[in-house]
Amino acid sequence: MMFAGTVSAQEVIDIHSHIIIPEYISILEKHDAMMSEGFPLPEYDWDRHLKWMDEAGIQTSVLTLAAPQPYFGDIAESAKMIRRINEESARLKKEHPGRFMFCAALPLPDVDAAIEEVKYAFDVLKADGIKLATNVYGQYLGSPELDDLFLELDKRHAVVILHPHCPDPVNASVMAQTPLAMQESLSETTRAVSNMISRNLLVRYPNIRVVVPHCGAYLPLAIPRMKSLTPVMREKGLVSQIDYDANLAALYYDLAGAHSPEAIRMLLTITTPDHLLYGSDYPYAAPQVLKAGLERMKQYLSDEKDLAPFRKMILEENARWLFGMADKPSAETSDIKSLVVRIAEIEVYPEYLEEYLTAARTVGAESVARESGVICIFPMQKKETPNLIRIVEIYRSEDAYKKHLATPHFRVYKEGTPHMIKSLELVPMQPLDVENMNLIFKKAEK
Repeated sequence: MMFAGTVSAQEVIDIHSHIIIPEYISILEKHDAMMSEGFPLPEYDWDRHLKWMDEAGIQTSVLTLAAPQPYFGDIAESAKMIRRINEESARLKKEHPGRFMFCAALPLPDVDAAIEEVKYAFDVLKADGIKLATNVYGQYLGSPELDDLFLELDKRHAVVILHPHCPDPVNASVMAQTPLAMQESLSETTRAVSNMISRNLLVRYPNIRVVVPHCGAYLPLAIPRMKSLTPVMREKGLVSQIDYDANLAALYYDLAGAHSPEAIRMLLTITTPDHLLYGSDYPYAAPQVLKAGLERMKQYLSDEKDLAPFRKMILEENARWLFGMADKPSAETSDIKSLVVRIAEIEVYPEYLEEYLTAARTVGAESVARESGVICIFPMQKKETPNLIRIVEIYRSEDAYKKHLATPHFRVYKEGTPHMIKSLELVPMQPLDVENMNLIFKKAEK
């Protein structure tokens, strides 16, 4: 698959667009489900979609199934409809090379049928990824019954695009007052992703990369709260240990909806610029509105000095890399911007201090020696309070960091030290002096 636009000005990869075929409309009408998401489905025509892409300067659009899920108690009916949608998506991709990609829908809640559709979608239809609803009639992402499905997706190294569906159960009176798209879609996305994180889903299936829609929903607010409450919840036996860093490393975010410089800066408190992607949500808003929104994004990604280095990454390069079509992108100013830099602030129980120091020295030395993507793991003690440990960590990229988390020597450290640690805070850092950091690394090579 090559991204090959027909017009040189077409540079943008749209990670969030929907395909709506007549048969899908028919089955919703048959089951009186046209308004089950609280919003009328827009009309869709692939010819108009291409016309809008040409006018907006979009090179490639990734197609996914809209909401709701076409399941009404008959899995055979649902599987047939899902197959039809996936085959139509594959046809558009084949007939318009470089213009369309697609992430296949699955006939959930039947997990066995969904696994068979994954195999057909990748092996026969050559799907680019998988689309999953936040829930299908109460079967939420992260639920144990979906583990076999995620095992298959992990084997496939799948890209998974999420989309909010109507919550289950739903408070109809609240939805009538505040339509789902105005607020509950964000809550629903946050609910599903939080459930995945609390079960360490993306740690257990580390080859899956997940795209979270609509500017990350409420996750920039929810993640710090979850982290702060985890020790209390663990003490009460309500959750197990949660590896936030490894889970977050697998999450990407499209900027469909209410994007703004402020929304991007908030997302950058929980992720890095190479995990941000452009999304339009076509055809859920008028073409001229979507085009104006894209032009506004291009403008602020040029004007805002702190975001300007990431303009090309967000608009196209990150999507190319995510789908395996290009090398890992880096900021235009310097590859230093792709570094993952943080300080681990750790308090160790005094009776375990020497044992912990040995473990920290060992994992640091082995990581730097064995992993090309680990630049620095440097543990230190505070002189006056030696059980307060600070570890400076620098990784070449987010991908290098994720690979580090899966190494045997890190797993030995991770699984062998929790009982030694009284408190742990991982503090993301942003280099202030890029040129000086370049000099430091060059000097270290001499």
